[in-house]
Amino acid sequence: MNILITGKGGQLAWELEQTAPSQYTIIALDSQQLDITDQQQVMKALAEHQPDILINAAAYTAVDKAESDQAMAYAVNAQGSEYLALACKEHQVKLIHVSTDFVFDGSQTTPYQTDADPCPLNVYGDSKLQGDLKISAILGNQATIIRTAWVYSAHGNNFVKTMLRLMTEKEQLGIVYDQVGTPTWAKGLAQMIWRLAEGQSKTNSSGKARSELSETQILHWTDAGVASWYDFAVAIQELALEKGLLEKSIPVRPIPASSYPTPARRPNFSVIDKTTAEQISGVDTVHWRKQLSAMLDELNTAG
Repeated sequence: MNILITGKGGQLAWELEQTAPSQYTIIALDSQQLDITDQQQVMKALAEHQPDILINAAAYTAVDKAESDQAMAYAVNAQGSEYLALACKEHQVKLIHVSTDFVFDGSQTTPYQTDADPCPLNVYGDSKLQGDLKISAILGNQATIIRTAWVYSAHGNNFVKTMLRLMTEKEQLGIVYDQVGTPTWAKGLAQMIWRLAEGQSKTNSSGKARSELSETQILHWTDAGVASWYDFAVAIQELALEKGLLEKSIPVRPIPASSYPTPARRPNFSVIDKTTAEQISGVDTVHWRKQLSAMLDELNTAG
């Protein structure tokens, strides 16, 4: 079974490589090796590597920068997704595509179900939504779209590592308390994706269709629980102090989002319901604080 992973070097692609089951042959390509905004490159890559499954972990994720860099955001997230879908259709490759909670506007007060109507507030969210729609239209049930949120890892740049740095540099921090969601350890997401891939490989080998439905399967995945950015930051400091990653505590103050204006509007509530993903993958979500602790242990071990 050949698995092609786009976005090599990014948090999720890195974790996918680290956790890949030994029975799979993994081909991971970065943007220099595979520019997904170049349709000829995409077609050539799938013809050359002949994957059974393509996991698209490539994305333009600079949420605020996307507001002024719209052309590139749409090129990667919308057009790039379309090119991957067309190539998968041409070569009969299953696609697992990673999307975002930012397709929602945050007006709900209960977790978003997979069939909730998208209504993105910013360019990043809309560019990802446009990519999702193109994939669904082209591939139908040949694709699975996984929406996730607040992703972090011991690898790469993310909120957790930024907080650890700022907590050593600043006397105090003000963190937004009125934007609520759920953190996601990229390793946990990667492990769930591999379970999905395993299920698809069994389906392929049996020759049976994954589903009688023609629609693209949409799943939601984060860790369990709910947090504000403030809650997340407080937990980062508490656990990092326990583990010796920080030497001293600093005050962390809750502030409203209105006190920290950003170019891109963000949803106030983006908790997503994971029930279907848990049932289909057979993987249970783990509370975000436990996952954060495990990631900080990993970071500590790595020095």
